[in-house]
Amino acid sequence: MDEQTLIGALLGLLEGLTEFIPVSSTAHLLLAGHFLGFQSTGRTFEVLIQLGAVLAILSVYFTRLTTLAMQLPSSAKARRFVFSILLAFLPAAVIGVIAHDFIKTVLFETPLLICIVLILGGFVLMAVDRLKREPIYTDVMDYPPSLAFKIGLFQCLAMIPGTSRSGSTIAGALLMGTDKRSAAEFSFFLAMPTMAGAFAYDLYKNYALLSFDDVTTITVGFIMAFISGVFVVRGLLDFVSRHGFMVFAWWRIIVGTAGLVGLWLT
Repeated sequence: MDEQTLIGALLGLLEGLTEFIPVSSTAHLLLAGHFLGFQSTGRTFEVLIQLGAVLAILSVYFTRLTTLAMQLPSSAKARRFVFSILLAFLPAAVIGVIAHDFIKTVLFETPLLICIVLILGGFVLMAVDRLKREPIYTDVMDYPPSLAFKIGLFQCLAMIPGTSRSGSTIAGALLMGTDKRSAAEFSFFLAMPTMAGAFAYDLYKNYALLSFDDVTTITVGFIMAFISGVFVVRGLLDFVSRHGFMVFAWWRIIVGTAGLVGLWLT
């Protein structure tokens, strides 16, 4: 295995471990790539390996998704839930298409901004985790479409690397009256169309730029993201139900601070 492929495997492992927890997988990939000297063609690697994480959710939630699909013709509740997920996905889809080039060429190339956002997001997550309020919603199937759409607006904050897609959706959900477990689970469901859409659009925009070496590195990263993502999806809901999000808030602050020190030293 050559150095480029090895780095791709390590970054894929990092993607799967961080995609579904509120620490910003994109920030971790971009900072790790920066300090390892890894530069993917058109910054496609960091987006395309997310499909591995999407498949991790699909594999863990396969039975539940199949049951949901079978209920669609007869269950208004199931149809409302699917509609809510699509409605929550809509804002990020629109902004992602409009701001795609700016995100990839400016925000992805600003490690100082990423470190600062990681730290600030850590303090925000810490404050949200400490909120003492009785949840109104404890089951994702009971989220009304209006709530889902508002959570989707929060997800748009993740266009800034370092914010975290899962972190922004979870924080938004908690602020609007959900419990921690269902907020994390809704983030799982919302990740499916969001990350699949980002994968498809980025591949459409950049497929002509990719070489055989790029495809090999992306494939290895994709496989590692899938394997590590499965373990995270299986254990995260129980973890946050018992411990909340404080450990992730501190992790963001530590990584962001370490990144600032590394940038200063180099």
